[in-house]
Amino acid sequence: MEQIGTFGASRYTARDLQLFRGEHDPAVAAALAACTVVRLACGQRIEDGARARLYIVLSGMLEIASNTLTGDDEGTSRILPGESAGEQAVLDDAVNLAAMTALEDCELLVVESDLVWELIDRSNVLARNLLRLLSFRVRAANALLRRRQKLGEFYRQLSLNDGLTGLYNRAWLNEMLPKLVARARQDGAPLSLVMIDLDHFKRFNDTHGHLAGDAALSAAANVIRSALRPSDFAVRYGGEEMLAVLPDTNAELATIVAERLCLRLRAAIVFPDMRLALPHLTGSFGVACLAPGGDERSLVADADAALYRAKQAGRDRVSA
Repeated sequence: MEQIGTFGASRYTARDLQLFRGEHDPAVAAALAACTVVRLACGQRIEDGARARLYIVLSGMLEIASNTLTGDDEGTSRILPGESAGEQAVLDDAVNLAAMTALEDCELLVVESDLVWELIDRSNVLARNLLRLLSFRVRAANALLRRRQKLGEFYRQLSLNDGLTGLYNRAWLNEMLPKLVARARQDGAPLSLVMIDLDHFKRFNDTHGHLAGDAALSAAANVIRSALRPSDFAVRYGGEEMLAVLPDTNAELATIVAERLCLRLRAAIVFPDMRLALPHLTGSFGVACLAPGGDERSLVADADAALYRAKQAGRDRVSA
């Protein structure tokens, strides 16, 4: 920064400064007149060391990065002529850690911390304007925090869904199944699981190609999703294995659901283009209900054992 004079010798007046608008006290104007004006070249940063100061932009534009560690663009703000920076550091009597960089050649009024406090004690106008400014910045920070929370939740939800089928994924199951088991125990309600494995899926991939395999997985996922209640959950367990998690559903009803899924899967259309051969898509289904004293691991193990029995019995069928 290059010192180029004082505020009193510049072409600017207190009316140009947002914090001092409406102030008519000559003593305040006299105190500001003695303050230093500096020039900051485009791209140059303010290096403050351990000093807390108030900076008011007289000309040009200043960028403040409030989150320099993450590089978050939303953590930056632009300070225009008449606006100020560094108020929080002055009020907290702390080092200003925000990186301040000139986006174009700037002239800045520098008001030392001690003088800021003297002017606050003297000027109700400054105190009121400062409170209004800080209130605005608190609201802006809260709005930014809410946006980040919503974005974080959006990405969290994305991380819990399978990208190909849109079903919940294994991470969701690991997080939610223990909670569903705990709720079932607490309420004394049944909880059932249907484990589904697409029959001879490797052969399907080898015959029709991996793109057709992806289409088959998506078709199967649509069958499962559309056949379940809003309170049920469809999960891609891994590869060609999927799950239907059925709260408040006993083994008998879960078997009925599995039989319906088996029939619908057999009729699923994999290739919308009917000029292509239509392969038959079938699945094996294992049904299990949460046993007294059982947990999520035993529930999945029971469903897996039932699925194995369905495969051993010839596939394209339901076993409980």
